[in-house]
Amino acid sequence: MKTKSLNAGLSALALCVAVGGLYQGVAAAGERSAAQLASAARDDAGKASKALTKRDAADAVRYAELAVAMQPQSAEYRALLGQAYLLAGRFASASTAFKDSLSLSPGDGKVALNLALAQVADGDWQGAHRTLDGNSGAISVSDRGLALALAGDPGAAVDLMLPIARQPGADAKLRQNLALSLALAGRWQDAKVVASMDLSPTEADKRMVEWAAFARPTGRADQVASLLGVSPSNDPGQPVALALNASAPVALAAIAPTPVVEAPAPVPVIAAVVAAPAPVANPMVAPSPQVSGIVFAPRAEVVQPLPVKPAVGIAPVKSRNFVKPLVATKTTPGAAVVSVGKGNFFVQLGAYDSAGVARDGWARASRAYSGFAGQAPQGVPVTVAGKTFYRLSVGGFDEAGAKRMCSNYRAKGGRCFVRAGAGDTAANWAKR
Repeated sequence: MKTKSLNAGLSALALCVAVGGLYQGVAAAGERSAAQLASAARDDAGKASKALTKRDAADAVRYAELAVAMQPQSAEYRALLGQAYLLAGRFASASTAFKDSLSLSPGDGKVALNLALAQVADGDWQGAHRTLDGNSGAISVSDRGLALALAGDPGAAVDLMLPIARQPGADAKLRQNLALSLALAGRWQDAKVVASMDLSPTEADKRMVEWAAFARPTGRADQVASLLGVSPSNDPGQPVALALNASAPVALAAIAPTPVVEAPAPVPVIAAVVAAPAPVANPMVAPSPQVSGIVFAPRAEVVQPLPVKPAVGIAPVKSRNFVKPLVATKTTPGAAVVSVGKGNFFVQLGAYDSAGVARDGWARASRAYSGFAGQAPQGVPVTVAGKTFYRLSVGGFDEAGAKRMCSNYRAKGGRCFVRAGAGDTAANWAKR
């Protein structure tokens, strides 16, 4: 996938002048009436929505930023801006825009789902959990379940969706999201059983191969980027001029153009302000690996594709209890082994809501970085501001070795830091 600038024929300075010239004197609030500003914002929002439909990230970001500048208190325009940033692969900026939109209009399930996905892509799994928990009543079980799985807790996703999937009237979207969550939890046999309820045996086998690659991302944003059909890009953050606490509309002449990523074939963007076209069930192109058949419905649902023809001769699952198979841990061939000595230094990988969430975090971290192979996960509960967290780490290393391991993990897209031991002991699940 190739990248391109907003306009290769103009210098950054010339482009800034062109953007600023669209609304000369906007910084002076007295030069335009409120009605004129509102009209200009609607016009730019309409252009941004059309650009989203065409998957033109450059124009979508440009016009959405202008709309927000004209009407900074509009939750709708800030949600539109978040969608434009998602299309451009700018996940940190998308998180900011969606948070601002939710603060202006709490309880919007579509915006909350988009925010959670952006947070997952930006590596903020705990933030994604808080967003999903705080808006659980506004997000469908199918969407929330798969988002939880992407946020490092496929076990909770399975627990959420499985009872609903067993009820009469459960649809294929829910079952396929459940199947993918089972796969992300390492329960491949169960995943295939559930997926086969709506797919032919050949299609189910193909899906398992795709999901095997999907479950081993090389970067923290790969899975969400694959679902959205975009590629992550360098994100300088949302322009300061668009901060929610700005008291009046401001000109955007100081906003520098941001390189964007050329998107793949047209696929509807989630939670569009204007009606999106019907979902297209063609493969989406991911940075690595490629995952086909995962699309977003017009209602911004995180769904799997429905088969063209229902699979024939597939009986429903009768057992009420799935059996969790043992999955052998695989190490990437040729992975560099970090030499570490013994000591009292630990590489902390995160602080999670519970040991169960930490366990899933360890599974994702060890898949992303094979250098953790052979290391025993460590854990210790800590209480911060009255809330208890479970700190996940590996360690017992000398300081230099711990720093090398953390540096290598960061190179794979992970987040970590080195600290001295603080009562870390072998994680409960590792003991068992």
